[in-house]
Amino acid sequence: MRVMVWHVHGGWMDSFLRGGHEYLLPVPNGAPLGRTMSGVREVPAEQLRHEDVDAVVLQRLEELEWATRLLGRVPGRDVPAVFVEHNTPKRHPVSERHALADQREIPIVHVTHFNRLAWDTGAARVTVVEHGIPDPGHRYTGEEASLGVVINEPVRRGRVTGTDLLPRFSDAGRLDCFGIDSDRLPAALGLAPNRLRVLGDLPTDRLHSELARRRAYLHPFRWTSLGLSLLEAMSMGMPVLALATTEAPRAVPPEAGAVSADPEELFAAARTLLADPDEARERGRRARAFAREHYGLDRFLSDWDAVLAQLSCPRDRTRPAPHRPRVAAHTEEGIPT
Repeated sequence: MRVMVWHVHGGWMDSFLRGGHEYLLPVPNGAPLGRTMSGVREVPAEQLRHEDVDAVVLQRLEELEWATRLLGRVPGRDVPAVFVEHNTPKRHPVSERHALADQREIPIVHVTHFNRLAWDTGAARVTVVEHGIPDPGHRYTGEEASLGVVINEPVRRGRVTGTDLLPRFSDAGRLDCFGIDSDRLPAALGLAPNRLRVLGDLPTDRLHSELARRRAYLHPFRWTSLGLSLLEAMSMGMPVLALATTEAPRAVPPEAGAVSADPEELFAAARTLLADPDEARERGRRARAFAREHYGLDRFLSDWDAVLAQLSCPRDRTRPAPHRPRVAAHTEEGIPT
């Protein structure tokens, strides 16, 4: 199929674009996005009207209007479309009405089961395609007796990302923080360098290598969809400490580290892992095994093949499933993504 999709969430897109379809990425103002993956074409916005698009994958509400204008066709009526809901409700945790609730033309695909549970989508067609990530390889060394944390905009997002909990965890051991605007953390929290070290927003491969040197991964998020950094940490063989909120209890088995709604329980587990490298290594091994079984790339792409096949026009539904080259497995030593 020829699928039009906007480049929005970098981590999710990195997985989605590895499927066996042809992907058309709208390029505003002719400015290249720099995606050079096989099967991916960057198309200037003004040329999209001349493309034979089989399906549109929407990720933001405004893309409904953009797609109509660029294609000259209405998504869900003139061209099959699906809406990917990446986020948890922002205003009302259990009663917020989704903007596409009750309509039947555009199915909603949630990225977690918790998101599907929390959103009120009425009579809309709904399904879940859980995350899947390329295997970063087993990189864990745990040589640094510190806790790795990845939070984008931790000061602005505050309690949503559990930023207020970080000082308590720094009592167990130094926090090594990564992410956009993480350099604002020391001033905001008043923590000295021996309790908080900022490494900033790093390219993905370097982030993986640096993160894997930390003894354990801390995931203090209160209200968020399932962060890919958590799955990447597990896939690299890191033990993880996660608040038992939203999708985390489903994504992190207890044997992979610790999952609790009580920060003090996580604090105690953090102290144990920081003091016992062998225990940390064993829990990281179990974390990696679970992540590769449940959040592998092949399963993710197969699920999306099924979703896209259902979007095909009636005349196309007898076509065979698209050929998708099998993703090469990584060795335990790991290779860069």
